Amino acid sequence: MASPRYDGLAEWYDQVNAAWAEGNRPFLLDLLGPGTGLCLDLGCGTGQNAETLRSTGRTIVGLDHSADQLRLARSRRGPGEAILRGDAAALPFADGVFTTVAALWISTDVDDFAVVTREAARVLRPGGTLVFFGAHPCFTGPHTEDRADGGRVVHPTYRTAGRHAAAPWWREDGIRARLGMRHVPLADLLNAFTAAGLVIARTVEPPGGPVPRVLGLRAGKPM
Repeated sequence: MASPRYDGLAEWYDQVNAAWAEGNRPFLLDLLGPGTGLCLDLGCGTGQNAETLRSTGRTIVGLDHSADQLRLARSRRGPGEAILRGDAAALPFADGVFTTVAALWISTDVDDFAVVTREAARVLRPGGTLVFFGAHPCFTGPHTEDRADGGRVVHPTYRTAGRHAAAPWWREDGIRARLGMRHVPLADLLNAFTAAGLVIARTVEPPGGPVPRVLGLRAGKPM
């Protein structure tokens, strides 16, 4: 595994992301619905979504690359739950272990989203559910520039997939200016799910301004 980009930033990230995680909670709950069994919180970070996932009736297994973030995630671990360090592109689980996989805010950080999605589908049991929630690839990224009226300018770099270390319109004190991001165009993002054998059942663009910043979807693994 490459060196974790979030190490050394856990407390800062947990603080700046707290309001964002809470604001998206109702939309994530709506996508998840009630459930049972094991839920893989893939790329769990500091565990800010653990209570949301747990409240649906599921038992959480959190996995992340950053030991620093997992240090905080362990403080949010519930009874019978596990927190592990691992590589999302080579998950340390057998096939069909989880009834649910929650892939939250990982598309901008993993090196190959298609590989990670294929691994997520592998560890999902037939009939299980994968919920994705993350940056909207059309309107959030190194190609988008915020306008004062709430709109966004989409620059030609939308088609430049891969890792971007910087963009001229990123806030200097923001997460992306510190960490960069990997841009996955919309077609590549959606094709990753279908190539993994998943069936997309529902897609949402949660409100929060005239142009969406977030894309969420619910997909199933056929029986």
